[in-house]
Amino acid sequence: MTSEGTNADVGTARAAVVRRLREGMARSVLSFPLTSFRDDGSLDPDGYRAYVAQRLAAAPGALFPACGTGEFFSLDEDEYRQVVTIAVEESGGRVPVVAGTGYGWAQALRFARVAEEAGADALLVMPHYLTAAPQEGLVAQVERIAAGTRLPLVAYQRGQVSYTAESVRRLARVPGVIGLKDGHGDLDRLQRMVLAVPEDFLFFNGAATAEVQARAYAAVGVPAYSSAVHAFAPEIANAFLAALHAGDLGTVDKLLRDFYVPLVELRDRVPGYAVSLVKAAARLRGCPVGPVRAPLTDPSAADLAELKTLLATGLDLVGAAL
Repeated sequence: MTSEGTNADVGTARAAVVRRLREGMARSVLSFPLTSFRDDGSLDPDGYRAYVAQRLAAAPGALFPACGTGEFFSLDEDEYRQVVTIAVEESGGRVPVVAGTGYGWAQALRFARVAEEAGADALLVMPHYLTAAPQEGLVAQVERIAAGTRLPLVAYQRGQVSYTAESVRRLARVPGVIGLKDGHGDLDRLQRMVLAVPEDFLFFNGAATAEVQARAYAAVGVPAYSSAVHAFAPEIANAFLAALHAGDLGTVDKLLRDFYVPLVELRDRVPGYAVSLVKAAARLRGCPVGPVRAPLTDPSAADLAELKTLLATGLDLVGAAL
């Protein structure tokens, strides 16, 4: 095959991923599955397979394994390979599978090659490790990753990674960069980004508890979002999205007031609860996810009891049970 033919095939495949992601983002929330560990901290592939099957049964728009909620930062390459492979196998092509990658660009490409071999559809580029960097460097980091993989990339701004509208305009011109996940919530800047790029560039709300800001994001042209709640209570996540799509603001406000906002307040008490509280809630539902890995810590007994009460309240609001 000629290089021109190869490039055309890659472009066609990337366009198909964009189409499938856009369709999934329009109809459902994006699911970021937890990674299952045993009590000794080792990976639990069987538990993870069962858990991913449960997430898929709840009809997400796409699956994002080995990302922030999936403790990407604590996985070695062999564990990462198992996690992404299982997600791809369980998905069976029903939804796009977007695997996390990150650290510096050289390490990100090592994970990218593993994700390619495992059959992932795309990559989410996690914020790089530790160092603050200028806009030129942030763009160059994504450019180097894009140049080294056939998989399309979604850039992720959070923590020390914060793009300007001009940087996002540059990223949108990079072959293979198809979208941006926003974890900052700066809606003024995000509005500028949306207006700076072609309409086929994907955006989604990646705030820690995205439902709380869902209406605000939608107002600037970013209605799609990832849902941490889908990781443990898809009944609540799906009911919230259905009410939002139907314009049922009474239900939206009640779920926000009685479940989501108290969940955010509990989450914000301890660093790392954005993952460990979600994992604890999944265990309360009987999901085989196990504990978090250090440096994260599992919730205290008091916080766990409060979480259980809050979870029961949220499930009751949507007619489900703990």
